[in-house]
Amino acid sequence: MDFDLNAEQRAVRDAFARFVDERVAPQAAALDEAHAFPRAPFDELARLGLFAMRYPEDVGGSGAGLVEFCLALQEIARGSMSLAGAAAMQSLMGTKFLHMLGNADIRARLLVPALRGEKIGAICMTEPNAGSDLGGIATRAKKVDGGYRLSGQKTWITSAPVADFFTVFARAGEEGRLTIFLVERSFAGLAVGREIHKMGVWALPTSEVAFDECFVPDTHRLSREEGDGEGHLRKTLAEIRIITGAMALGIAHAALAAAARYAAERKQFGKPINRFQAIQFKLAEMSTALEAATQLVYYAAWLRDAGRPHHKEAAMCKLNASETAAMVCDQAARVLASYGYAMEYPVQRYLRDVRFTLIGGGTSEILKAIIAKELAV
Repeated sequence: MDFDLNAEQRAVRDAFARFVDERVAPQAAALDEAHAFPRAPFDELARLGLFAMRYPEDVGGSGAGLVEFCLALQEIARGSMSLAGAAAMQSLMGTKFLHMLGNADIRARLLVPALRGEKIGAICMTEPNAGSDLGGIATRAKKVDGGYRLSGQKTWITSAPVADFFTVFARAGEEGRLTIFLVERSFAGLAVGREIHKMGVWALPTSEVAFDECFVPDTHRLSREEGDGEGHLRKTLAEIRIITGAMALGIAHAALAAAARYAAERKQFGKPINRFQAIQFKLAEMSTALEAATQLVYYAAWLRDAGRPHHKEAAMCKLNASETAAMVCDQAARVLASYGYAMEYPVQRYLRDVRFTLIGGGTSEILKAIIAKELAV
């Protein structure tokens, strides 16, 4: 994929491709099976500047565009979806609101160290009865002298067991509109609960988080005014969807490469199975669908970088890329047949991990509704 990439973008892609080939792919299975946050490669990504890539120089960033970031994240997902998920959280959802809305102290104490990988951030939106339905968020923030008292429960919080701070969406004010707060791990009343054991992305810890009259000072209300949280969130959701699409591309490329290698090596009836038309057609369909998904993801990223309308395209690219990746991983497992079910081959991990991309950034059903609404305008 070299369409319209400039020299800097190709350099970013190639640098992270080398990192993945040399440092991530060889240990991806071990990282997964350890069921622990991938601290060592996470720290290496920090040293490569990934977390700060999209931020300006005044906080240690390089001011890169979304295209460059997607190129990097796609390569990381090709090696390990768990690591890619941790990197996406740290680079965008866990830190963006601090940069957008945080004061000088928050930026200096938390944001800048996080962009260096020295602190870890997480975002708390999903609740037991509120996932795609933001209107169902029930966590409350009651105004008191000097701050707020947060009460409620969040779930499916990525990186929660290792996070140093949390961006929290809660309802505040008489109208109970969504407001953004920053909660540091040391705050009394914050409790990181049970870890959720998942089908895939085993090296990306996910937990429940509870707030029991957790005091949050006024300085840590990130919202400039009560009730502006939904507006800020919707501006970020398009980016979340585009980078989720890029991660889907990465794991799909890994699955396609694994299937192609196996088909060239595996012999049946006296010849490699890639000489049989049934296998050739599978590989051709996988490759074609993946190329189409790639074009759509990077078109959406380009629109975002160009400052052009991109919310419909963000929903489209995430929908298409995640569903395509799920298909590619499934077909790769079929090419490997019994070995696609064996733990000694990575395809089983791809098949488990790809479902992460079907959920993050919105389910396919929600995305279809968003696209349809855009078309009806």
